[in-house]
This record gives sequence, C-alpha cells and structure tokens, in this order.
Amino acid sequence: MPSTELNDKDLLDALAPVVSDNLERHIAVADVWQPQDMVPWDDGRNFDFLGGTDWAPEQSTLSDIGKLGLTVGVLAADNMPSYHRELAGRLVSGPWWRWVGRWTAEENRHSIVLRDFLVLTRAVDPVELERVRMTHMTTGYSLPSLHLLEILATAAFDEAASAIRHRNTAAQCGDKVAAAICERIATDDELQTKFFANLIDAALDLAPEQTVNAIAERVREFRVPVIPLPGDRDSTGELATAGIYDPARETELVFGPLIAEWNIAGRTFEPAGEQSRDELGKLTV
Repeated sequence: MPSTELNDKDLLDALAPVVSDNLERHIAVADVWQPQDMVPWDDGRNFDFLGGTDWAPEQSTLSDIGKLGLTVGVLAADNMPSYHRELAGRLVSGPWWRWVGRWTAEENRHSIVLRDFLVLTRAVDPVELERVRMTHMTTGYSLPSLHLLEILATAAFDEAASAIRHRNTAAQCGDKVAAAICERIATDDELQTKFFANLIDAALDLAPEQTVNAIAERVREFRVPVIPLPGDRDSTGELATAGIYDPARETELVFGPLIAEWNIAGRTFEPAGEQSRDELGKLTV
C-alpha cells in the first residue's frame, strides 16, 4: 500500500528533533573564529575622504583569480538577508528558527571578513564593489515556490557548491591571508552542508518517496546563483574559466557525493520513487 504523503507542517514537526540534535552537534564541532583576526589591519590606510588616497588599480596585489573568487564570495554572503527571508518564512518554529538564525550569523561573518579584506588591502575598487553590492542586495534573491524537502535539498547542494568555490579560490589566489580566509569559510560551508544533508537523510527514512522525488527535482533544476560582477560580467562563465567552479562538474563534485552519502542507490522505494532513485543512482556511477 503506498505511503501517505506528509505535508510541510507534518514534516516540520517530525524533523524538529533531528534539527535540534544537529544544531547541538553543529555548534559543538564548529570552530570558534573571529573575522577581525583574519584581516591584516596593518596594511590599511585612509581613503581621500579622511585625507588619504583613493583606490587605484596598481594598489592591488591580489591575483585576478583571487579578486574573482573573493568578490563572488562577498556578494553571495552579503545578500544573506534575501536568503534568510526565503527560509525564515517557512521555518518559523522552535529549533528550525534557531538553526536559521545560526546559519544566517555564520554567513554574515563570511561577508564581514571578505569585504574587510578586499577593502583594506585595496584588492578591488571599493566604490565599484559597493555599487555592485547595493545593486545585488536591492535586486535580492528569490527561490521558486518550494516544499520543505526541496528547500533542504537545495540548501545542501548550495553549501556544497560554495565550499568548492572557496577551496579552489584558496588554492589558486596566490595570497596566504586570502587563502586562509577562504579555507576557513569552506570549512563552515562543509559543516552547513552536513547539517542539511543529515536532515535529508532523516527525511529519507521518514518519507522516502517524497524525499527522493524532491532530491531528483532539485538536481534537475539546480543552478548556482548568478552574481553580478563589476563591469557587468557574468560570474558563471568567469568562475568556470578560472577553475573555481564549473557547472559541468556538478554531478561529480556536488550531487554525486551527497547522493552516495544518502545511499540512494542502495535504498528500496515504492514505484512512486523508483524512477527518481534510478535517475539519481546513475549520477554516482
């Protein structure tokens, strides 16, 4: 007999203990770090407004790959109010709300350290960065209308992709301080990925067909956010060219590891989930 489909309220209630346990685990294993400790303040100097010198291109010592990776990172993290709004409107109770607050605070810390580093070291034009940042935040970010399981799967994929971007930026940026910042952020991203992945794993036990179908749907529709760059450049193509993040490798680097972790291929589903299981199983071959 087919299993009864659970609505989002049922799922929120049923998964709340899993959220609570994983929030406790997340806080216990997450390193405590301070954004101000990662920024080389001795390298700073005033801009013209306070009697100093305004930015000029020759002041930057960061590689082009470093500028690209860190600029995308700060714009993505700085738009956290939009991401928070999209999640908070759905996850409004008990441990869910506490997790959204924690996750938002961690992302805001990423924005702080990246922007401080870029402006203080004069790695990029701060006026142009602020113009693009204002445009990006004003435009905002809007998820399509998703159910809870689709939101959780999307979040797991998004954080996994973000970790990859930061690890690759760290490896290629050519600056020890910038690399250390990116490595620290990537570690946070990976812990956030684990949080969302654990919720999906629990949901697969609770509502297997619904969950596997939601995962397959989000794999089909997954797109990393397009970040506007100075000069109206497109982040997707530039990140791929620089070897920071290539959508063509998402199956290998983003979807495949999570699908394997969830043991999709080894699970048994009713007919309603078999097609999705088979579809996802092919991504780990």
